[in-house]
Amino acid sequence: MVHDRLRRRSYAAIDLGTNNCRLLIARPDGDGFRVTDAYSRIVRLGEGVGESRRLGEPAMARTIEALKVCADKIARHHCWDVRCVATAACRSADNAGEFIARVKRETGLRLEIIDAAEEAALALAGCKSLLLGQSEPTLVFDIGGGSTELALAEPFGGGEHHLVRYASFPIGVVNFAERFGGVDVDDDTYRRMVAASEEAIMDFQIETRAAMDRPFRLLGTSGTVTTLAGVFLDLVRYDRTAVDGLTMPAARMTEISDHLRRLTLKERAAHPCVGAGRADLVVGGCAILQAILNLWPVQEITVADRGLREGILLELMNADAPLLAAGD
Repeated sequence: MVHDRLRRRSYAAIDLGTNNCRLLIARPDGDGFRVTDAYSRIVRLGEGVGESRRLGEPAMARTIEALKVCADKIARHHCWDVRCVATAACRSADNAGEFIARVKRETGLRLEIIDAAEEAALALAGCKSLLLGQSEPTLVFDIGGGSTELALAEPFGGGEHHLVRYASFPIGVVNFAERFGGVDVDDDTYRRMVAASEEAIMDFQIETRAAMDRPFRLLGTSGTVTTLAGVFLDLVRYDRTAVDGLTMPAARMTEISDHLRRLTLKERAAHPCVGAGRADLVVGGCAILQAILNLWPVQEITVADRGLREGILLELMNADAPLLAAGD
């Protein structure tokens, strides 16, 4: 049972990735939480970082404007505790420290860069309710803007899954669009995208082969898989409640990927589950996803519209619960 004082508190989590700035505000509810506000904006913070190793001024300005919106929402909800994390783009940029200082100065938010291990652990924590009652090992993957994370989770006592191996690879939708192009992608270019992805993650496949010799599950937490799930459901407007937790045939993921990559940029942008902000990025994500399906073939894949932010919120709430109980 949630402590009464805990239930009244609001908590906030910001996930600043290479492509998106995303905020979630929630209050404890049962074993989880109830979302009271959310915000997401495509900022492309990692634009050009792969080549220059620096965050560009236009990208930082876009991101700070989005973070100001987040800060206003956090203040309006009088959030008890807040955690703001940055991932691949800031891990790679030589001027990330300057950017974090600027964020604090201009928005009041304390942004911290987390390593790939913590990113994987938090994403797994955010997805744990989708794994309850499952007895198979699960490969959780997150295709981001600047990197792709793979995490192998095994069920232990009580059925809860625990992280046993993870890895982060420098392949993502933003750096793939910059490297291969994301507007007109012909068959040869797409094959090279898939091959580059397979080469990057092959060692992890070899390392996890023993664990995956028995039945296992694939769970995707990225914008790529949620986009493909929205197309699969033929949604006229993206609906998180319809997508989150959906299990769909892996073969349909491949078919939808092939369909999207053959559309023009304008046609992809017009799709309600893709949009203009992702139109030049989704094909790279499809290629990385196809590499994962090639190396870990399964019949079905589970889609999660949750991950890092949810993991942060649960971490914040769980840290407060025993302190409040001790004060009774």
